[in-house]
Amino acid sequence: MNAALSEPATVRLSLDEVYALTRDTLLAAGLGEPHAAAIARSITRAQADECHSHGLYRLLGYVASVRSGKAEREALPVLTRTTPVILNVDARHAFAPLAIETGVPALIEAAKTYGIAALAIHDCYHFSALWADIEPAVEAGLAAWCFTVGQCCVAPAGGTTPLMGTNPIAFGWPGPEGRPFIFDFATSAAARGEVELKRRAGEALPAGWAVGPDGTPTTDPAAALAGALLPFGGHKGSALALMVELIAGPLIGDLNSRQAKAVENGDSGPPLGGELFIAIDPAAFGRETLGQRMSDAEETFALAKAQPGVRLPSERRYAARARSAGGVLIPARLLQEIRALTTTGAEPGRNGGG
Repeated sequence: MNAALSEPATVRLSLDEVYALTRDTLLAAGLGEPHAAAIARSITRAQADECHSHGLYRLLGYVASVRSGKAEREALPVLTRTTPVILNVDARHAFAPLAIETGVPALIEAAKTYGIAALAIHDCYHFSALWADIEPAVEAGLAAWCFTVGQCCVAPAGGTTPLMGTNPIAFGWPGPEGRPFIFDFATSAAARGEVELKRRAGEALPAGWAVGPDGTPTTDPAAALAGALLPFGGHKGSALALMVELIAGPLIGDLNSRQAKAVENGDSGPPLGGELFIAIDPAAFGRETLGQRMSDAEETFALAKAQPGVRLPSERRYAARARSAGGVLIPARLLQEIRALTTTGAEPGRNGGG
């Protein structure tokens, strides 16, 4: 029998093993322990929820940016307050997860105290899933939004040249039993990481996701990455992408996607930029009616789920999270690439942000 045919396509790892593999790989690459641990927590959460485009696959890009010297290895984030409800974290050209872990607890405290608060993360390399960034605030009983400018690879509706990032949007609403309503999606037809995974798997893209370098529609992931991704929903997704360009860029005094692209070094890791959080305490609008308002929200969710075929955005992740208690399946090829980073010093494979 051909030995290659007998090799497993996937390998099961426990979540503790995912965490340890991520942390140890980053430490071996030279990243400081606080950052390595924060990224390991982020990747493990994504892998547990079967968010493969932001799980262990992202480790390749993180290591590339550590090795290239693009991201600061040791610089710790600094939290400041412009006002009691306007918070800023200077990530100091380091990765975002530790900056987010620094700022979000302060955001929760401010929103609980004053009813509403905003947090800007500045000068960070963001590579994680936004749902994980806002989940602590939502679990604390807050309604929360999050925005970040992704890698510049998306053409505006009707165009063929990259002008915007994948520019994801996340929103969360408190839910019962620790299962809040949260959605997180790119304003492009698909996140760039999804296109990269299609390329790695040798799979074609659905029609409408991208155009090639010549501006014609393509289902070839490599041509799409060389050309431009398209916004979802035509002009509607395009307008939302432009909104994110503004509020996660100029509004908070950070880079837009074009400016981030201009300072990239081509290491295939995450782009430099900022992230905006907004959190509101529903109780701020009157505690005497809070219970009724929360009940109204639950009724809306229940009526939606009562319709055949309807699934709320969060439900698939929660089901995956429950399954992952017994471990997660990782592509064997990806696991080999990651392990090679610490045994041979091999350069990581191409990886995409957004």
